[in-house]
Amino acid sequence: MIQNLTIGAQAVQPLGLKTPGEQPGSTPADSMQSFGSYLENALNQVTAQEQQAKDMTNKFILGEVNIDEAMISSQQALLSLQLTTQVRNKVIEAYQEIMRTQI
Repeated sequence: MIQNLTIGAQAVQPLGLKTPGEQPGSTPADSMQSFGSYLENALNQVTAQEQQAKDMTNKFILGEVNIDEAMISSQQALLSLQLTTQVRNKVIEAYQEIMRTQI
């Protein structure tokens, strides 16, 4: 499992699959709420990684960090965005398949 990575003075967090302290819901409404909060948390982490990559690029331009630190941060943000896009595509495909199902 990927542990926390430190680049320069900043710690980079990998995308988490579970939010701390969350218990599985006992009712469908609880499950939907926890799933919604999971998605919100994941999107917030992707946004944070993109912002960190932008900050690292600005610091590289100012000469405060090395190119390798800026590139690692940028690639992590890119991979997170690509993963998010693929998950979205799979969810849309699953929804379309459910809609095609005849009852």
